[in-house]
Amino acid sequence: MAHVPHVRDHSSDAVVLRWNRHPSSVGLARLELRKALAGWGLSRLEDSALLILSELLTNAARHARVSPGREIETRYLTGPHGLRIEVHDASREQPRPQAPELDACEGRGLVIVEALADQWGVSEREGGVGKVVWATLSG
Repeated sequence: MAHVPHVRDHSSDAVVLRWNRHPSSVGLARLELRKALAGWGLSRLEDSALLILSELLTNAARHARVSPGREIETRYLTGPHGLRIEVHDASREQPRPQAPELDACEGRGLVIVEALADQWGVSEREGGVGKVVWATLSG
């Protein structure tokens, strides 16, 4: 079943979308980011940006302990220095990079984000409950 995002804002320099916690949301969010990058002339960032988004959104969907029905918000922002990807959720649980075993199937997401992004971090959500995990890529 396809899960269409709820569009909150789609301006010339920002795309804000809301997603449910269904795994198909990650692929749909990647599609929306790909479209935004093309429109902003930032397709050269696509490979890294899509992988970063996938890891951050998957982490939020899997690990953010919130009540059922709570949505996750993504924000794609462009500016003079490049791209900022944000994933907002209602959980206060902070993500932390791990050092997984070599044969582990999970646990590498934030290590990948750290390797690809110019910067990344976690902040409290302004005016809301939870956190925002963000990453930037130079344009």
